[in-house]
Amino acid sequence: MSKRLFATTVALALTLAAPFAVAQDTPKAADAAKAPRLTLTEPIKDFGTVPKGQKIEWAFEVKNTGTTDLEILAAKPTCGCTVADFTKIIKPGQTGKVTAHVDTTNFAGPISKSVQLDTNDPAAASAQVTITAIVKPYVDAHPAGFVRFNMLQGEAEKQSVLLYSEETEPFEIVKIESPQDWIKVEAMKAEGEDARPKIGRDGQTQYRVDITVGGDDARVGPLAEKVHVITNSKHQPDYWISVSGVVRPPYRVEPTGINFGEVAPTDSAATRTVTLRSNNLKTPENFIVTGAESAIAGVTAEVKPTANKGEYEVTLQVAKDAKPGILDGNILIHTSDKTKPTVTIPVKGTVK
Repeated sequence: MSKRLFATTVALALTLAAPFAVAQDTPKAADAAKAPRLTLTEPIKDFGTVPKGQKIEWAFEVKNTGTTDLEILAAKPTCGCTVADFTKIIKPGQTGKVTAHVDTTNFAGPISKSVQLDTNDPAAASAQVTITAIVKPYVDAHPAGFVRFNMLQGEAEKQSVLLYSEETEPFEIVKIESPQDWIKVEAMKAEGEDARPKIGRDGQTQYRVDITVGGDDARVGPLAEKVHVITNSKHQPDYWISVSGVVRPPYRVEPTGINFGEVAPTDSAATRTVTLRSNNLKTPENFIVTGAESAIAGVTAEVKPTANKGEYEVTLQVAKDAKPGILDGNILIHTSDKTKPTVTIPVKGTVK
């Protein structure tokens, strides 16, 4: 076959096959045309410099430039950002919104907080909108805006922070609100050694804020409180000092109740022990168990110290002459602790 004849044959074959190729591609092109399309008019919103504590909110516009309904399946914010609401279905040619806000209370310096959008757009199944800003503390604390305590109930401890300002106007503390009666807060102008150079605006007043936690009324358990300092700052009038840590009970009791079950006076189970241990790590020997008394007929209580400082054992014994019947009453254990001088141990059981 000559070269000219071969070329003619190939060209004819391509010409005949072309309509079929177009026919096969046309449905796919049609499907692509019938699809939603997500378009963000402003995916990044920059708020510039904002005062610390300001709540930033912005509604991002989401357009559907496709031909079918655009569905926003989810709006997932990053840490520090929350989504107030978003339009779930956006008709073709219409505009929806995703409203996000950021609380700058816990930030300082440049921030970038994003929201990821999951959609049914085949070309953009995932998109992102972002809020950026520079958070400036006009009122702040040195060395930090929090204090932490690890203390026993009944004790009192004091910690201090230095409050300063970047405002141009003279800085003043107007009012201080404490969250609990057993958290005492006092503020005074920092002078001499209390003041810190190169902190805040030059020449601006600084304040030493003393926070005292404790006393007999202090609640046992973890501390998670906030002291509210109200200032005359025009940009950041409210400042919060976090009070964290733990208030521990002055001593531990293990167990806190006794159940002898069904027992005979001669059984080994007729003897039980309650242990009291001081939680004072510095001077545990200051804790003393002074005595124990039984209000249950047929059960005795005896106190003795162990080899460990500040630790005592109270032995409960079903008396050998105990009469058959139900045991139901309390053992009172007396201690030297001023906050909780007496411990009540409920006792139950049956003497057979």
